[in-house]
Amino acid sequence: MVAEPTTTRRVGVLWGGLSAERDISRRTGRAVCTALEARGHAVCSIPVESDARWIEAVRATDVAFVALHGKFGEDGAVQGVLESLGIPYTGSNILASALAMHKPTAKRVWRSHGLPTPAWEVLKQGHAAKVSELRYPVVVKPATEGSSVGVGIVRSPNALPAALADTFAYDDALVEEYVPGQEVTVGILGDRVLGAMEVVAKGEFHSYAVKYTPGREEFLTPAPLAEATYARVLGVAQQAHATLGCSGYSRVDTRVNPAGDVFLIELNTLPGLMELSYLPRIAAHAGLSYEDLVEAVLEQARLHIPRRGDG
Repeated sequence: MVAEPTTTRRVGVLWGGLSAERDISRRTGRAVCTALEARGHAVCSIPVESDARWIEAVRATDVAFVALHGKFGEDGAVQGVLESLGIPYTGSNILASALAMHKPTAKRVWRSHGLPTPAWEVLKQGHAAKVSELRYPVVVKPATEGSSVGVGIVRSPNALPAALADTFAYDDALVEEYVPGQEVTVGILGDRVLGAMEVVAKGEFHSYAVKYTPGREEFLTPAPLAEATYARVLGVAQQAHATLGCSGYSRVDTRVNPAGDVFLIELNTLPGLMELSYLPRIAAHAGLSYEDLVEAVLEQARLHIPRRGDG
């Protein structure tokens, strides 16, 4: 039985986009549409392409649920369009989205606030393929992609050029020192830290194929950490979210070494919301069904730039 509508607003779900994460966005968008329709919302599914038709479609809605991932969706670009149209939207504002999407910039902000993150260097396309001060092994990843697209672990200088070739197909490269230990991700919803989950890859690391193939990862919720370490992970993640100016929701990825030290890896302002995604698993352990989570994200949709006449 379909629930009674909780709002008269028409919700436009934006999915697709232009990034390497387009397929994941499609799956997120489909799942979000289904959840919102089950809650009685009037939903308009809006594929975001390189032309302007999506803009005309979103003009006919009252609020946008941004189910995009990666460039032009998670980096502040679409958020800027929605601000100019006066359409409230889910997730963080333009600046926070841009800061979080550009991994080296996010790390600089965190470092300026005294938050722990692995040492790193940025290698630009077309420049020398070597790092000067980092200790191997290192992790190589595009500066502005997600879902482990173009990511590799490099254990010696000789292997670096091949890894960079893969990464440079997407963007400049962020090269950071590899932190041995546990991969722990934290879900944040509004002002609430939902909890931390360890993700164990059945393979060397959490590659794109591992993340999106059923059975290739094991999920441990709550993350099996000492009580003090668990609290530290939650605190560091909450600070990472706050220092970038994020709002609505996010997922913060960390590494915890054997000594219990916590290192920030990256922050996703629009984390995946599909059947294999991490945030819904964390939310479920915190007592939120998938529909509850999607509804809560929608409830926080807003415009972030004051408009003439407001107040």
